[in-house]
Amino acid sequence: MFVARPLNPPLAIALMLSATAFIAGTTLLAKAIGGGHLGPPLHPLQISHGRFIFAFALFASAAAVLRPRIQRPDLRLHLGRTFFGWSGVTLMFAAVAFIPMGDATAISFLNPVFAMLLAIPLLGERVGRIRWSAACIALLGALILLRPTPASFQPAALLALVAAVAMGLEVIFIKKLAGREAPFQILLVNNAIGVVIASLAVIPVWTPPTPAQWVALAAIGALMATAQVFFINAMARADASFVAPFSYATLIFAALYDAVVFGTRPDAVSWMGALVILSGAGLLAWREARLGKPRPPVPPASGAAP
Repeated sequence: MFVARPLNPPLAIALMLSATAFIAGTTLLAKAIGGGHLGPPLHPLQISHGRFIFAFALFASAAAVLRPRIQRPDLRLHLGRTFFGWSGVTLMFAAVAFIPMGDATAISFLNPVFAMLLAIPLLGERVGRIRWSAACIALLGALILLRPTPASFQPAALLALVAAVAMGLEVIFIKKLAGREAPFQILLVNNAIGVVIASLAVIPVWTPPTPAQWVALAAIGALMATAQVFFINAMARADASFVAPFSYATLIFAALYDAVVFGTRPDAVSWMGALVILSGAGLLAWREARLGKPRPPVPPASGAAP
């Protein structure tokens, strides 16, 4: 599923854009399920449970066919990475049921900023003025999207903000795992642990899905698994600092899907907040490239990074 190949930037861009389209698709389906468009609304915990169940089924089937060599995984790092990834995706699925997909997706792009901030105490990294400036710009964009006035404040946007924090913590564990294990093994173990966590968490809120919801849940798992594979292969075919910024196309697809399917149109505040966040994230990506350090993979809105 993952084979080292010569650098191919155009193919890397195509793979990354395809991954973002699939990721936005999972958010769209989650909104349809959680918003009651396919039957009685399902709890976000049940939606994320379906995401892990069906994604793991696909990876397990691939493992049965490909029979990859599985080395001893670092379960402590995998558990931490999966727990925060599961937390992030569950909170995102909860957020999009109440706020525009574009807003939730834009806020989720704060995850590399939170990863940078968390790397200071957790990894002992140093942060210079430009990276601090990038963080402040991105956080200002999030403040805009939160609309902090009594008349327009969106409490559900806080769910997306906490999701970004969880995904930032996930990036910390991804950085610790990077280079230690094969990408397919990381995905297989991640989804296996995710099934266990999600299955335990969903017990108190599980209700029988409608046939349409079963199909949507299966589609979420399939789209997420496919996005993860495309994401990994994109990162393998170009420098991370070059291809990772294309992951922000998730915002474009999310806004487009939301407009076409649910008739939600971004307002001026949404556009302004999204542009400010992307400016900060873009500045951070540029600085990482100038420093000569590989930029950590950015987990997309649904925690799909390897």
